[in-house]
Amino acid sequence: MIGLADSASFWTVEWNWALDGWIVAAGMLCAVASSLLGCFLVLRRMSLLGDAISHAVLPGLAAAFLISGSRSSGWMFLGAVIVGVLTALLSDWIHVRGEVDEGASMGVVFTTLFAAGLIMIVLAADRVDLDPGCVLYGAIESTPLDTWVVPIPILGPTDIPRVVVVLSIVTLINAAFVGLFFKELKMATFDAELATSSGFSAKAIHYVLMTLVAVTAVASFESVGNILVVAMLVVPAATAYLLTDRLGVMILLACVIGAASAWGGHVAAVEIPTWFGFRSTTTAGMMAVATGFAFTLAVVGSPRRGLIPQWIRKQWLRWTILTDDVLALLYRMEEKTLDERPIADAMAMQADLNAWMADVLLTNRFAIKSAVKYHAWRGRIETAQAESSTATAGTSGTGDRSKVLVPKLTGVGRSEAESLVRSHRLWEQYLVTQVDSEGSRIHQQAHQLEHFTDRQLQDQLDHQTDSPEKDPHGSPIPSANDQHP
Repeated sequence: MIGLADSASFWTVEWNWALDGWIVAAGMLCAVASSLLGCFLVLRRMSLLGDAISHAVLPGLAAAFLISGSRSSGWMFLGAVIVGVLTALLSDWIHVRGEVDEGASMGVVFTTLFAAGLIMIVLAADRVDLDPGCVLYGAIESTPLDTWVVPIPILGPTDIPRVVVVLSIVTLINAAFVGLFFKELKMATFDAELATSSGFSAKAIHYVLMTLVAVTAVASFESVGNILVVAMLVVPAATAYLLTDRLGVMILLACVIGAASAWGGHVAAVEIPTWFGFRSTTTAGMMAVATGFAFTLAVVGSPRRGLIPQWIRKQWLRWTILTDDVLALLYRMEEKTLDERPIADAMAMQADLNAWMADVLLTNRFAIKSAVKYHAWRGRIETAQAESSTATAGTSGTGDRSKVLVPKLTGVGRSEAESLVRSHRLWEQYLVTQVDSEGSRIHQQAHQLEHFTDRQLQDQLDHQTDSPEKDPHGSPIPSANDQHP
């Protein structure tokens, strides 16, 4: 085990390759073997299958002991694998034949077989030594103690932990299966009917996948326990799913995340407890915590699905819509003459334009002020002097007057505003003439669509509405020739 002085820092741990190296190797192999198949379980919405198998192998272990009278790893492995495969097959059969949810079918099989295993364990209780702690957490710390002599080229006969040998074989089998049948697995996962019509059996791929999941779960279960098997089958794959939409990249990321979590979990299991005066904790449990930490980071910071990037994109969208609305509102103000505007609006605009615009656009004055400054910085708006009137409505605007600075559209800003207004009014015309929408609802619908309308879509709307000159409210539709390309 890693030896640590009380004052040793995180990066000065004493690494013993003969002990820690084999423990981490077993964890990494378990992570990679599980992640290779876990990606397909996550995509098929069968994430709980690993949990069901790791619990349901109990009757297989008991039956193997009752039949053979031996606790040899060979008999135990064979019994667990048979029941693991049986669990996968029964779950699928109940799901298909019984027309019940996949989670429910797994729950039925898992609880039934687990209960049967408990009964069989009670029958053989006097002769079977089962440690609940080993069942949950495994015994990965004892990996270096049980070794096989394996002939290795150049090195010759070498003592290698039995768990590492078994997990290496399972990892190679899983990698070969995924590598050789990647296309078939991909098609069978996303469209089973298309896969079958393409000339191979999606059901056969499914059953081979379930069998390998059972073998992987049983092979990993002995050393790392129930917690890490389930964690490595599901969490690295779910983490990778948040980071990419490409299946090949997802599998690679899941393997890397799982292996990194195995290494980080072992180091953390020995290092972190010393911060609180303890010696160490279970490595398998800390590896599972490390995968959960990686998943949390992905949930928070994933470029496409992370909470923070999503929040930033929403805020940027709100800001873009607000700045578009400010441009379009200034264009509509310049479009009308003073005589056409209600006198109260005219006075409000001259007295406190930001407050008036905030009221119209349902926002606050600070947002309007920021949007105006942003457009001024981009060269879309410039300020001009105008008279401010303090007269009240109904007095014909003859009160005290003073000079104020008001925003005016520049040539660039007017061109962009014309494009927005053109999109809005073309959409209104389209909704009335092509969709038969009610006149009272078209403004809000067009307001939502105008922000996502480019020049090509404008031309399509113009063509389908016979190039109208005015919208349904009688307002002129800006010509496309007036806009910058």
